[in-house]
Amino acid sequence: MNVVTPPTHRGARVPSASAQPASRDGHALTLGSAKRLALSAATAFLTVNLWTGAPLLALWVGSQAVGQKQLSFQAVAVVVIVLGVLVLAMAFALARLNATYDRLIGRPTRERRLTWLRSMRDEDWRDEVDRLEGITMLERIVMVNVWVAEIAFLVWFFVFAGSPLPH
Repeated sequence: MNVVTPPTHRGARVPSASAQPASRDGHALTLGSAKRLALSAATAFLTVNLWTGAPLLALWVGSQAVGQKQLSFQAVAVVVIVLGVLVLAMAFALARLNATYDRLIGRPTRERRLTWLRSMRDEDWRDEVDRLEGITMLERIVMVNVWVAEIAFLVWFFVFAGSPLPH
């Protein structure tokens, strides 16, 4: 009798119960797909608003808080504080969406450390885990949004902004 055991190293891919269809009619598969689609849409919404909606909302709140037409330090401080709070809230929401998506697809949760805080002894293990897991759809959505934002900024800067230098 052959018994297949799951890998035992840290970060091994072990499918969760929610990643497996519960019935033969595909209802659980459709529900899982709907959840993944909803998480992807929420991620796309948050990442677009991270570089468009949050700054615009912060500017609007700053303009409403001061009530005068002249620029003041109070208006700038309100804009900076509101923008910081909005970006922090969106970053936490994106992290929670990513953790929820990882649980939904059966991706193992593991400790995430910044690159410069990692031990060099763990590099071989981490490379293997990264190769096995790959990039999720949510991570691709965030990367594409960053690329679109950068390209939009460069097009605006070099094509539409015009030169501030005198002619």
